[in-house]
Amino acid sequence: MSERLGSRWKEECGVFGVFAPGEDVSALTYLGLYALQHRGQESAGIAVTDGAWMDVSRGMGLVNEVFRHQVPHMDGQRMAIGHVRYSTTGSSLLANTQPLIVNYAGGKISLAHNGNLTNAAEIRHQLEQQGTIFQTSIDTEVILNLIARSRKESVEERLTDSLNQVKGAYCITLMTESKLIGARDPQGFRPLCLGRLDGGWVISSESCGLDVIGAEFVRDIAPGEMVIIDDSGVKSVRFAPAAKLASCIFEYIYFARPDSVIDGQSVHDARFMMGRILARESGYRGDIVISVPDSGTTAATGFAYESGIPFVEGLMKNRYIGRTFIQPTQKKRDTAVKLKLNAIRSVVAGKSVIMVDDSIVRGTTSGKIVKMLRAAGAREVRMCVSSPPVGYPCYYGIDTSVRKELIAATKSVEEIREYIGADALHFLSLEGLAQAMTTADPSHMCYACFNSDYPVAQGETPAGADKYVFEQRQKC
Repeated sequence: MSERLGSRWKEECGVFGVFAPGEDVSALTYLGLYALQHRGQESAGIAVTDGAWMDVSRGMGLVNEVFRHQVPHMDGQRMAIGHVRYSTTGSSLLANTQPLIVNYAGGKISLAHNGNLTNAAEIRHQLEQQGTIFQTSIDTEVILNLIARSRKESVEERLTDSLNQVKGAYCITLMTESKLIGARDPQGFRPLCLGRLDGGWVISSESCGLDVIGAEFVRDIAPGEMVIIDDSGVKSVRFAPAAKLASCIFEYIYFARPDSVIDGQSVHDARFMMGRILARESGYRGDIVISVPDSGTTAATGFAYESGIPFVEGLMKNRYIGRTFIQPTQKKRDTAVKLKLNAIRSVVAGKSVIMVDDSIVRGTTSGKIVKMLRAAGAREVRMCVSSPPVGYPCYYGIDTSVRKELIAATKSVEEIREYIGADALHFLSLEGLAQAMTTADPSHMCYACFNSDYPVAQGETPAGADKYVFEQRQKC
């Protein structure tokens, strides 16, 4: 759960799409979005088409709240795309909910986007100077305008033309009256996969979205690949040249669901191994191992497995409260922490507790949890974190554009320990994190939030990045 960054660290979105003529594609999309709810809790939307008309239903809140009465329905529906959102670029407003639908010279387009375009502000300014009107404050609309202005003929050619003008992280589902398209940025920052359904095809941010509707996982969509689905089947096009792969390591640490598989790597297996390596690195001994549920649980079980110390449930989670990180204001996050967790006194009282969480970013929530455990009678609290210290902003969908909000940017590990009030504190090493990738290639990951090694071309910096972001952090 952790504090998940300050008021400027925001992630993320989930996209889903179904091409299945004759099926209730909007209901399938609803179920897919339900499985992807962890990726965004601010808003949800579904767009559907019967091949001639296209309609969208969107709203603020959780999937089951937005579609409380019914999901969008259309006789003869053939395709649908959906989106769950937490704001990265753009405010949390109804106007910024997705999917977006526009009319252009080639017909109707609906688009849903996960990620962050680092040059969106620059392109938007250029388009506005040329008379383009924007109705939202999200970077997704930049892509739509580029598609509409392209001189290419087919929608996939227009999309290729547009995507070759933008930079940063994006996974896209796009729907016309006859085609469903999925595209992933050339460096593969965010996940996207392809599934097979009886009589159709599915595109999802994570494989767990396929599982819930009984679709068969086919493969991950490759970085720089566009998949076009229509009545003739599936066609794959590489729209961008090969680039240095940079999948977001935080998908494995926190963002993705443990039952998902991303680029061949089981998220559960990676987190379990993070916990095992934590036990080896820290050498901590105690009476019990507990987790900060739910995101720290898999690593905590790995720690217990490796150390032989029993894993127990020491913090009770209120399952009816959303993820603390996915809250739009710090005040709401603070309130959610109090509502969400409570220590189990009979479990922790008098015990030396090893508490495992996935990250410490601002430190405020971790400090509250340590204090909570002490108030419940814990004799000692040793904290283990299944990621290295987060000391640098992210510009690729986790909006941490202010480095001073990150506790590891200004404090040593010992200073962080004192700040949160723990008896001991150990962060997983960067080498240990790479080692935890049991089947994926760790060299294909982005670790910039830990080491400032941003995966950009030489001499290029993410838009809005201050100079100090790229200075090497002095070792503690």
